[in-house]
Amino acid sequence: MAPTEQDQRDTSAERFLRLVQAKRRGTLKVYLGLAAGVGKTYRMLQEAQDLHAHGVDVLLGYVETHGRAGTLAQLHNVPLLPRKQVFYKGHAVEEMDLDGIEQRRPQVVLVDELAHTNVPGSRNEKRWQDVEELVKNGISVITAVNVQHLESLHDQVLKITGTDVTERIPDQLLKQADEVVNVDLTVGELRARLEEGKIYDAAKVPTALANFFQAENLLQLRRLAVREVAQLLGRQIESEAGGAPAVLPQRRNDDRLLACINTNEQAAKEIIRKASRLADRFGAAAWYVLYVQTGHESADRIGLATQRHLINNLQLATQLGAQILRVKDNNIVAAIRQVAHEKHATLLVCGITGAKNLWQQLRHRSVTHDLLRAIARDETDLDVYLVTY
Repeated sequence: MAPTEQDQRDTSAERFLRLVQAKRRGTLKVYLGLAAGVGKTYRMLQEAQDLHAHGVDVLLGYVETHGRAGTLAQLHNVPLLPRKQVFYKGHAVEEMDLDGIEQRRPQVVLVDELAHTNVPGSRNEKRWQDVEELVKNGISVITAVNVQHLESLHDQVLKITGTDVTERIPDQLLKQADEVVNVDLTVGELRARLEEGKIYDAAKVPTALANFFQAENLLQLRRLAVREVAQLLGRQIESEAGGAPAVLPQRRNDDRLLACINTNEQAAKEIIRKASRLADRFGAAAWYVLYVQTGHESADRIGLATQRHLINNLQLATQLGAQILRVKDNNIVAAIRQVAHEKHATLLVCGITGAKNLWQQLRHRSVTHDLLRAIARDETDLDVYLVTY
């Protein structure tokens, strides 16, 4: 007899319970979706019910139902922690009660809206930092987020949807998760739910269908979500296999990526994010972000805004797992070649401004142009990946 949906949910709850019991550090489970309305919160609440039925001390720390009838119907049996009211600019704002959760110390807590930005003055700026704190303190967390909130995918999502997603989470958080589950719907099913008023109020539906929820947008976001979970699962399988004979092709682990940035804020962000994705895809042994500071870019010669953008980009690189390298040299090409040699880099990632004819642009003298010519003369095994911006 084929297993029922309830049987499958019981198995999922039991597996998660084993993870919870096996660790002193809290366990982290993330439900990842392609967009709002696929059912992430509903699935989390179902799991909470199942864990509760198994005798686990589960707490609903923060749940956002968006008034959806199916989700609201799942709010029973499991204790719900009241939200904390925070006054900001004369208004009362509801936030998750982080202190209340830590005092209550449940075995498992549900925390929705992982990419949320907390009210200024909160202990942590972002909710994902609250989750990290809970896990570190031995409380297991089940949470949810959409794929467009991943930091390294920001530029791809912007190109796909035209939406500048401002609330983002570091990819490293997903990599550290014990389980990541893809909550999937076909594009047709998701758009049908939207049209039926199951996601947004009826007044918002036409605008959503014509913009973010266009079929092509959703198709590409679905592809990103499936690919992300597949890569995470692949890493988990390899990690758990340990020294056992491999049944899957071995990931390369000898690549070393070197991403070169300058003070151009947007270009640097795109290069860093692309390098992060490449390093992850190749299973690179290490990846670096290099900034070569010339005499024209000393602190007393560039504006405060430019300095701030540079610092923010270097922080972004650190957040995504890069090692930061800063070198002072007026000869940028020579400095890059030297660092590439010292770090045994196998792939160089650098930027070039977008142009209809790339080869026409490369004929114009630029740092990238000179760097490509120099590398070609070096006869090394260093490959180059160009990021257009």
